[in-house]
Amino acid sequence: MPAAAPDAGTAYLDAAIDAARAIDDETRELLIEIGDLRTKKLWHELTLAIERAVAAPMNARVALLPGGLRGMYDGVVREAETRFNPLKTAHVAVAVSDALTGEEAVEFLTETSARLVAAHGDDAREPGVYVAAHVTLLRLVAGDLEYAKRAVTEGDKEALEALPAPDPSVSAAYHYVASRYYKVRENYAEFYKSGMLYLAYVSCEMLPAETRAALSVDLCLAALLGENVYNFAELLAHPIVESLNDGPFAWLMDVVKAFNEGDLHEYDQLCVKHAAALNAQPALVANERRLREKITILSLLQIIFKLPAEHREISLSDIAVKTKLTTDGVEYLLMKALSVHLIEGIIDQVESKVIVTWVQPRVLLRSQIAELAGRLDGWIEKVSAVESNLTDEIAVAA
Repeated sequence: MPAAAPDAGTAYLDAAIDAARAIDDETRELLIEIGDLRTKKLWHELTLAIERAVAAPMNARVALLPGGLRGMYDGVVREAETRFNPLKTAHVAVAVSDALTGEEAVEFLTETSARLVAAHGDDAREPGVYVAAHVTLLRLVAGDLEYAKRAVTEGDKEALEALPAPDPSVSAAYHYVASRYYKVRENYAEFYKSGMLYLAYVSCEMLPAETRAALSVDLCLAALLGENVYNFAELLAHPIVESLNDGPFAWLMDVVKAFNEGDLHEYDQLCVKHAAALNAQPALVANERRLREKITILSLLQIIFKLPAEHREISLSDIAVKTKLTTDGVEYLLMKALSVHLIEGIIDQVESKVIVTWVQPRVLLRSQIAELAGRLDGWIEKVSAVESNLTDEIAVAA
């Protein structure tokens, strides 16, 4: 009686192991391990081995095998989709899709997502959002901005928000795609927001050096140009911006630091010192007036920040000197700060002063926290002195 023909998975692995002899021993040994785990039905361990196979640098070698990465998925993964963790399957599917052409990748991911839903039901909601985000990215790269807009603002966004506690990889996938969409649309504020949220869910050390540098430049530019973005400390404190140190965009970091400090004098010096680099950024040149307005507002906030909380009355003439504005210019500046709710207060035109009752909370750098701690120590000393005086007066009265 003739022997039974090997199943598709076994046939793929036999051919792949044989072909791997021409690549290297490491690839062949991984394929043998995958075959062994598959035979033993150790699904978790098999998932981990396949993840290694489709991740860099091994994926470049697997791509040289018969059928490439898609061949491994169809030969080994697909038959075990119902047994694998569905999110892990989605991770593998997305990694495989990177090796496919645009439409082929969309079709592959869409079909995979449908099978996961059929096999896992509600447990496929997370992988569904993860796969959908990558489909949106493919559509965006292909130029379908309407599809991307609906996904980023409605479909993918609502699906993510409906998840009670999404895996970081799922949140990162959505926010990355959102940032790419808003970058194409030149919506600097939303790009900055999405980009920072993306970084909240990934380890920047895991990103390639060139990706870190490019993202740092984009985030710095978006922070400067974004409407109603007046806080830069969160970006400056993030380790990703270290990729700009001593590089060709180190000047950009200096500009962001000047904005964070509201330092008009430093900004003017940087504009002169790095004129060529600044002029090479069309968006900065086109928005020169808005940048001047923003740093002037930040200068005002810095003036207020340095005042004691119990005495935030400032004469318009003092503000004019520190912001290099006329009195009329100061009034416009205050009205702008009030309108975007950076401060609350009253402009007393009779006394020619402003009384600030509230300032929008800010993320502080270590140096700013140290300054605040020093002021807090001073406040504690005042309270202690008042307490001591009251104690003495009570003792005398007694």
